[in-house]
Amino acid sequence: MNIIEGGITAPQGFLAQGVAAEVKKKDKKDVAIIYSTKRCNAAAVCTTNRVRAACVDLTREHLQDGKAQAVVVNSGNANACTGQRGMADAWRMAELTAELLNIKAEDVLVASTGVIGVYMPMERIEAGIKEAAGSLSADGGDNAALSIMTTDLKNKEIAVEINIQGKPVRIGAMAKGSGMIHPNMATMLAFITTDAAINNKCLAKMLKDSSDQSYNMVSVDRDTSTNDMAIIMANGLAANLVIDDENSDDYKQFKHALDYINICLAKMIAGDGEGATHLIEVQVVNAADEPAARLIARTIVGSNLVKAAVFGKDANWGRVLGAAGYSGAEFDLDKVDIYLGQEKMAENGMGLIFDEQKAREALEQDTVIIKVDLKSGDYQATAWGCDLTYEYVSINADYRT
Repeated sequence: MNIIEGGITAPQGFLAQGVAAEVKKKDKKDVAIIYSTKRCNAAAVCTTNRVRAACVDLTREHLQDGKAQAVVVNSGNANACTGQRGMADAWRMAELTAELLNIKAEDVLVASTGVIGVYMPMERIEAGIKEAAGSLSADGGDNAALSIMTTDLKNKEIAVEINIQGKPVRIGAMAKGSGMIHPNMATMLAFITTDAAINNKCLAKMLKDSSDQSYNMVSVDRDTSTNDMAIIMANGLAANLVIDDENSDDYKQFKHALDYINICLAKMIAGDGEGATHLIEVQVVNAADEPAARLIARTIVGSNLVKAAVFGKDANWGRVLGAAGYSGAEFDLDKVDIYLGQEKMAENGMGLIFDEQKAREALEQDTVIIKVDLKSGDYQATAWGCDLTYEYVSINADYRT
């Protein structure tokens, strides 16, 4: 597997563009289109929040046939809790994009992110869609990635190339996410393109399973958004034999690359959490089963007390063990060891006299690694998050205005 340039437009046949439509802020790119020159097999995973934005319901509806050819996205306005008008606006975004690209409106997926409960400024949105559609380019991926950002400080893009059946196959992706990030898919927006030939059943399973290992293992602030989704589109232009067997080597090879893509994006999201100064990686090892490992890892990384301790560079292992204890997972306290970086802080459920300086050095790293060894089995899981800082409160105290 090779890391390549190009992001969302690295695979054959994909074009993109992002423009400044002034949805919320002046001179900020905020409307984007991703387009495939060939109709794609497509799948999505969406928020589990009972309060869903209009775009989530529309995208689900449009994906009932497992097909798509374009995605239109805006930032600055979530179009959530906006009733029938919100659904009409989401449909209009799809309809206009389809008209401009000469494709079916049902083949256009819609995504939005931003403030909840505010009607879409459709005059500006439509102007942005027209501009983006008129300037689609194989070089437009960077602009598209910038357009989907809200409180993100960094755009999040990646692309890889693998070899399947002697054919070069590419996967490109972009994501946004900084706040309102918590497990229960999708915890952000992510868009993935590939020129691989994959049938719908395999594509949907692959995305769901990969998301469980990546986006569903991220927590920034224990809030799950109304707009979360991850979308994958496969146009088949790589001309490999169709991947249609989840037990095949081709499936496993593509899934490995997709996992790499999604885990990289998940870590970018966690590291760019609102106000974050550190990425936190929680590794739970030697668990009795995978669900317990996942639950404990997710609970620890989501603990506000753990996050605050990392920000304060306080090697407070008791908060880690406490979070594991209230996770709901079964484990034997008398077997648990806890490490901060390479420094063991607790053994068999009790504290050790550890080197405070080495522990502090581990807390000063850009990525703070916490390992919990349950010594009860062969399963493991990793979750990612960030520290809790004064800046997080500042950002979210006046987000709407």
